[in-house]
Amino acid sequence: MPTIPFFDAIILGAGAAGLFCAGQAGQRGLKVLLIDHADKVAEKIRISGGGRCNFTNRDLDPAAPHKHFVGQNPQFCRSALSRYTPADFIALVQKHGIPFHEKHKGQLFADRSAEDIIAMLLAECEAGGVARWQPCSVKDVAFLASSADPSSAGCYQINTDRGPVQARSLVIATGGLSIPKIGATDFGYRLAQQFNIPLVERRPGLVPLTFDGAGWAPYAQLAGLALPVQISTGVQEGPHAPSLRGSLPPEGAAFALGRPGGKKKTRIAFDEDLLFTHRGLSGPAVLQISSYWQEGTPLAINLAPAVDLPAALAQGKARSRKLIANELATLVPSRLADAWASREADWQRPINEASDKALARLAEQLARWELTPTGTEGYKKAEVTLGGVDTKALSQQTMECKTQPGLYFIGEVVDVTGWLGGYNFQWAWASGHVCAQALAPSAT
Repeated sequence: MPTIPFFDAIILGAGAAGLFCAGQAGQRGLKVLLIDHADKVAEKIRISGGGRCNFTNRDLDPAAPHKHFVGQNPQFCRSALSRYTPADFIALVQKHGIPFHEKHKGQLFADRSAEDIIAMLLAECEAGGVARWQPCSVKDVAFLASSADPSSAGCYQINTDRGPVQARSLVIATGGLSIPKIGATDFGYRLAQQFNIPLVERRPGLVPLTFDGAGWAPYAQLAGLALPVQISTGVQEGPHAPSLRGSLPPEGAAFALGRPGGKKKTRIAFDEDLLFTHRGLSGPAVLQISSYWQEGTPLAINLAPAVDLPAALAQGKARSRKLIANELATLVPSRLADAWASREADWQRPINEASDKALARLAEQLARWELTPTGTEGYKKAEVTLGGVDTKALSQQTMECKTQPGLYFIGEVVDVTGWLGGYNFQWAWASGHVCAQALAPSAT
């Protein structure tokens, strides 16, 4: 009977978290096997950041993960993010001679291509002597609590289309449900269920929002139009409660909104670009707010956040005879001005003939456009998956399951979701790093 190959650790999923964890563990001297079912390695890295991979964010505060992460307990990721910081990954990128730049708000991108980041991760795996099976399908996973071979007791056996393999440690880095066309599956969640690891309800995150056909028809003509806005959801707590800007929400606000059925609805706002689509709204502003938006709740959008609209329209009335749409086009994009002015008869006249009341109503509606999405574009357009393996079941120091020794979950499969802008990649690197440091060589 042929001997089953034995490894110190087997990692399922060759995405960002899996590749990084494998390289780190291999360089510690562990015998590591990395398995992935897809034909291409790290396809999600390849398409990220417009093909340039927004690989981390300088603004991430490891001591306050609730500022940039969503989940039932964003504080869970504090340990990993503190032990492997953006500066650590930047140093690795520099070591490999990869040129990069900061776009804005701390977002770092490879100058040339995401391929540079993938090549770096593969080089790190090679330096660690990592064995890689790809494409390779996993048929089933079993924990051998006891075995006829004493050396296999307490190990995991993975049956693949290349044959069975065993390891003392099994790392699940299979990602979430987002972008199924590049290979996303629910395999990691099914493995969690197999070992009775609790899951938090999953839903698309960082995803465009949609609106019903009839109600959206007047705005569908604006498809392709982008503009800076302030977008918010939730409510202010008390008459003088401050609105929470996307940059620094107070402790607890982010995960309270991100929790399905959560009771707190603290207002959170983002100042980013909005993009009109044929079916709804997209762009960074909408992707960010989508992780906090709850079904059935409205959004409020200030379409001219940098403009004092009442004052600007009052000045226009005093000095101009232009149509309101034409005057408005000096404050917002002309296509938006035309579409907005066409909504009411009182706005389809020269501005000097408009009543103060009509202009006040125009300013108010532009500054607080309230609308309720009917849904999202789903996992096919979502950049991440909200929810996943419940962090209560994992050690924040090692990512190991508390009730299943030797089983680890890292990266997107866990209920930790970052903002747009490199935060999710940093979570992949950080969770992969602490897991790799915790993996132990098999007893000889």
